[in-house]
Amino acid sequence: MVILTLNCGSSSAKYQVYDWDNKEVMANGVVERIGAEGSGITHKAKGTETEVLSPCPTHKEAIELILKEITDKDVGVISDMSVIGAVGHRVLHGGDKFTKSVLITPEVLDTFRSVVDLGPLHMPANIMGIEAAQKVLPNVPHAAIMDTAWHQTMPEETFMYAIPREWYTKYAARRYGFHGTSFLYTAKRAAVLLGKAPKDTNIIICHIGNGASMCAVKNGKCYDTTMGITPLEGLVMGTRSGDLDPALPFYIMRKTGMSADEMDTALNKKSGCLGITEKYADRRDIEIAAKDGDKLAELCINMESLRIKKYIGAFAAELGHVDAIVFTAGVGERGPIIRKKALEGLEGFGIKLDEQRNEWSFTTNAETFINADDSATKIFVIPTDEELVMTEDAYALMKGTYDVHTNFTYSFQSPDYVNKARAEGLKKDLVKRPNIAKVIALPKK
Repeated sequence: MVILTLNCGSSSAKYQVYDWDNKEVMANGVVERIGAEGSGITHKAKGTETEVLSPCPTHKEAIELILKEITDKDVGVISDMSVIGAVGHRVLHGGDKFTKSVLITPEVLDTFRSVVDLGPLHMPANIMGIEAAQKVLPNVPHAAIMDTAWHQTMPEETFMYAIPREWYTKYAARRYGFHGTSFLYTAKRAAVLLGKAPKDTNIIICHIGNGASMCAVKNGKCYDTTMGITPLEGLVMGTRSGDLDPALPFYIMRKTGMSADEMDTALNKKSGCLGITEKYADRRDIEIAAKDGDKLAELCINMESLRIKKYIGAFAAELGHVDAIVFTAGVGERGPIIRKKALEGLEGFGIKLDEQRNEWSFTTNAETFINADDSATKIFVIPTDEELVMTEDAYALMKGTYDVHTNFTYSFQSPDYVNKARAEGLKKDLVKRPNIAKVIALPKK
């Protein structure tokens, strides 16, 4: 059986084609810079990597580009879409209607449409991906892998807001949290690297990408997270403001006459790194500009790093003891500058970075450690694999064996788990950056 997963983010669309019988990734890749200049696809299959630039003004074109690549006669891995047995879709938000992943029905899809305003950057992309895939594959199960499911273990004192009670009882206004599939994967993998059962681990996970959030994992379960009822709260992100004084939007609206919708757009699509630099949302562009002396780019890096550090301190206080800090996602995996600045000065907390190891860790194909030998807290860089979580959830939903993560064992929880595609990719990375070999983190058995 072949399972396709689609993970549509705010400016990207990741995908994976998985051979379930052989437990092997046939192809994976990502369409990046959706809605911006320079959009294109990076497609990995058959031991090779191809890059194709193609205009993708919306996620609809991105999905079409993905389907074209995976069936291409030269670089594709399937003859046509009929060999796919199920599709797993990452879905950001289900409000209070869904607390775990579900099979998609017309009613479920209507519910997703009704909560688009809770995730204005992601929900339209999620829905567009579902509709595009259903059009091509109308007769196979489509599963919605809920981004909020991982966070259902948060206690009331962390998910509730200090607001009028009826806002919660009538409108389900509360903290939901996002990036759940990424946190689930990296939390389980961190437990493997620590040689502990998930229930015996306290971890702080920093998922730093265009969208960014952090999670405090207590005894293997989500205890707190930085995002709230929508993905706007928390860290400084590519185009989102993150935390700010709730009165600030009202102040600006009174001064400018902006409507609620205009303010929503400004905070979600024109703020964050883009708002600070006035030019860039992509951290790669920001680092280049900072190196060239752009003061606003430098400010952006400092602001983003400080916000991460602030939450590391807050979460460490909540957890009491931290076994490991984990960096993941695009910037987390390949951003030594952000990692360094976020961890500077935390030696008093038992968190000590090895700057050389941090520089060496630059790969999406291996789990690495970047802590100093005398650091009381381990610091891991773990490439996330939301697609594998989605694949295993989609299969379990189709077979009727799906359950919440505390009652379910994933393949990647085994110390012997190997991602074959990443193992091949690592060989190539080591040719370019042989020092990666010095920081590879091995499971502690």
